[in-house]
Amino acid sequence: MSDSVRADLWLWATRFFKTRGLAADMCATGKLKRNGHPLKPASPVQPGALLEIPFLEGPGVRTVSVKAVITKRVAAPEAQACYEDLTPPEVYEVLKLWQIAKHEAAKGRPTKRDRREIDKIHGFWDEV
Repeated sequence: MSDSVRADLWLWATRFFKTRGLAADMCATGKLKRNGHPLKPASPVQPGALLEIPFLEGPGVRTVSVKAVITKRVAAPEAQACYEDLTPPEVYEVLKLWQIAKHEAAKGRPTKRDRREIDKIHGFWDEV
């Protein structure tokens, strides 16, 4: 194995992004950072580098230390052995709360069943 590999290739191989093109797009927009500096798709990633990877599914940034470089997409346990996640647990909690709030907000108008449940609750308080 070589000492370095393209950033978009490493991010795809370690399963941070579903496609290499998506990883390249994230790099090109300047959202990914290596040691505090923007990362380009063809930039080399070497062991010991500290990467800041934004979550695709919500707010927050994942901090990762590169332990090994790979060029082929491998199984998840093998991919996880190539990096160390240094993200504080608070970031994951905020992401989880954001996703729950987004899911709740997306419900929209109550269904007939929801309306019946609401009426049961109101009926209970009206009888008192």
